[in-house]
Amino acid sequence: MTRTYLKQATRKLAAGASDVRHIVQDMLAQIEAGGDAVALDYARQFDRYTGPVVLDADRIAAACARVPASTQADIRFAHANIRRFALAQCATVQDFTIEVVPGLTAGQRNLPVGVAGCYVPGGRYSHIASAVMTVTTAKVAGVGHITACSPPRGPHGIDDALIFAAHLSGADTIVAMGGVQAIAAMAFGLLGLPSADILVGPGNPFVAEAKRLLFGRVGIDMVAGPTDSLIIADSTAEAAIIAADLVGQAEHGYNSPVWLVTDSAALARDVMGRVPALIATLPDVNRLNAEAAWRDCAEVIMCDGPEDMAATSDAYAPEHLHVQAADLPWWLTRLRNYGSLFLGEETTVAFGDKASGTNHVLPTSGAAKYTGGLSVHKFMKIVTWQQATRDGARTVAEATARISRLEGMEGHARSADVRLAKYFPDFDPTTTQIIRGTS
Repeated sequence: MTRTYLKQATRKLAAGASDVRHIVQDMLAQIEAGGDAVALDYARQFDRYTGPVVLDADRIAAACARVPASTQADIRFAHANIRRFALAQCATVQDFTIEVVPGLTAGQRNLPVGVAGCYVPGGRYSHIASAVMTVTTAKVAGVGHITACSPPRGPHGIDDALIFAAHLSGADTIVAMGGVQAIAAMAFGLLGLPSADILVGPGNPFVAEAKRLLFGRVGIDMVAGPTDSLIIADSTAEAAIIAADLVGQAEHGYNSPVWLVTDSAALARDVMGRVPALIATLPDVNRLNAEAAWRDCAEVIMCDGPEDMAATSDAYAPEHLHVQAADLPWWLTRLRNYGSLFLGEETTVAFGDKASGTNHVLPTSGAAKYTGGLSVHKFMKIVTWQQATRDGARTVAEATARISRLEGMEGHARSADVRLAKYFPDFDPTTTQIIRGTS
């Protein structure tokens, strides 16, 4: 594999600073010990909001009524697409029953978790789409209670459109609280909330660390780092579109990498020449984020051809992967490591981020090598069961006893033997003993 870097990142992603870990550990311990009062203290300190934290039905209805009809229509469109895709995902996993051996039946059931806590970011940007992505998917999965937490933006609290999105998507409770205190409130069952069985949704490094520290006590979707995006492009691609796509993803944050992998030097130079001018036209906050991300984290990589480009992409395992190259079916079959794949110029990562139906809560920082993104399956437990007739138990019990003794687990063996002795008067105990030979 030959890689030539026309632009290489100067800033490498950190796996989670120890100072963040210590701050979050201390906050979680204090909130668990002090309960609602401490969580609300942190909310006043960090959210700078003194209004009602758990929104009642009247406040939700008033907020929804203030959302313009055109905005409601757009959110309904996105919700319908995301719900449709989630329903199709549900259909891919079925309960089943199988007779493993004569007389021994086993099966699988798919059971939704009881309570989900959905974190919806609201710092730099008000992530309306995240509310739809997380809450809708949990609802379709059949989760019994869904809490949506989002940081208030100023004295008026959560944006009306975000409240509308969470309510439309099926949130049972909407909470105006952000950061570690929100994660703790959902996990510990504060503010009258049921304790979450699983916590999902993106967030800042403090939110990500809180989820990481609570994992095991509760389930989580993933530990998310800065969002990242990779474009594979050949000479058939259009530089202006690629540059716009890279800039669109770079605006996520100062530490959000964007990568271009190509086998066309001319295309690479054209794209690199266009990006700074596009960034300069963004609004101030977006521009500062994109400038830093492009300067410090972006890479442009030259490869020898399609196979080389595919191998490079798989090594990076991007959160978002966009192919703008010839022979799209080949890329779909060949590529292995990505959170979500976008094929062809006619789509873009922004479609998946907002409204096309696939989920935008995706693995970052190379985690796509071993996991996918948020789906209905994250909210489900795949459990198994079995039942045997007495005749069906015989061969399984005999094998179980012998394997158990081979492992040195005599208690396990005897739990099989006692059934053989009860059900089969002709049972010969020597048949489940292990005769150890010499070598």
